[in-house]
Amino acid sequence: MPVFQPLFGENKVIKPTMKKTTLVLAFSAALVACEQSNDVQSEKPEQTKQVTEFKGEYDKTAYAIGVNFSTQMGQNFESLKEYGVEIDPQIVAEGIKDGFAGNAKLTDEEVAEEMDAFQTNLNTKMEEHQAKLEAEAQKEAEATLAAGNAFREEYAQKEGVKTTESGLMYRVIDVSGSEESPAAEDTVRVHYRGTFIDGKEFDSSYERKQPIDFPLRGVIPGWTEGVQLMNVGDKYEFVIKPDLAYGEMDRGSIPGNSTLVFEVELLEINPTEPVPPVEEPAIDEQLEEQVEEAAQELEQAAEATQETVEEVAEEVEEEVKEATGDDQ
Repeated sequence: MPVFQPLFGENKVIKPTMKKTTLVLAFSAALVACEQSNDVQSEKPEQTKQVTEFKGEYDKTAYAIGVNFSTQMGQNFESLKEYGVEIDPQIVAEGIKDGFAGNAKLTDEEVAEEMDAFQTNLNTKMEEHQAKLEAEAQKEAEATLAAGNAFREEYAQKEGVKTTESGLMYRVIDVSGSEESPAAEDTVRVHYRGTFIDGKEFDSSYERKQPIDFPLRGVIPGWTEGVQLMNVGDKYEFVIKPDLAYGEMDRGSIPGNSTLVFEVELLEINPTEPVPPVEEPAIDEQLEEQVEEAAQELEQAAEATQETVEEVAEEVEEEVKEATGDDQ
């Protein structure tokens, strides 16, 4: 509602030992990332399923982790392009392969130095990008303000237009003959249509086929002042300058510094019966039960996954002990 101003089950926690921490975090991160990537993957074109034989117990899991890692990294690399950073995934794959093989072409010190330098460079690029966006926004806001000023100057010359001391502009469209007008502390019921100076509509109670109730002290200043000029049954057109509307800040679809045009019809003052809410479509009981069952299954699967992660970590730890002869 653009005319309004802003008014005033337990989580299961896994506590791994120090030796398990890295493994558990690694597997958990992979599993969480898999869940997060489901929506993105569903948007991709249908892929041809490749039949691969996985012999080891965790070979398929390992492969899935690799696929998920590449998907997540690919998304990250794509987002970096916005800042002019191009990362070659083939070279990344080469680095991963060399790292696992233990024959990396860079020392640990060189890796750390390169990552620090990259982060510094990326921060600089992001700051430059942000500054560019802010400059563009400032330029757009200035243009919006200038266009609004010009519109109001022209509007003031139209027949029947009046301007209040605050700068609110209005003209009477229809008069009912009533002498009942609201005070600032009243609640009113109105129909309205809001447009930009180019005539583009951004909100309308007429479109929703439902008037709205609101306290006059809870809306933008242009409305608080303007509606008090009306009598019940009247219809006015208001042209509201930025400082009587939303000022310099963007508000949803309304750009900062916008001059707004409202057609307002005052229907009632202090309505005794609230406007009934728009009825929500009823949810089929069977569908509701299915949703609840699915939620329970997901919760059980999540608990089972957590237990599996711990078991995998313990098995790996035992294998390491056996291989090294470390019983401590």
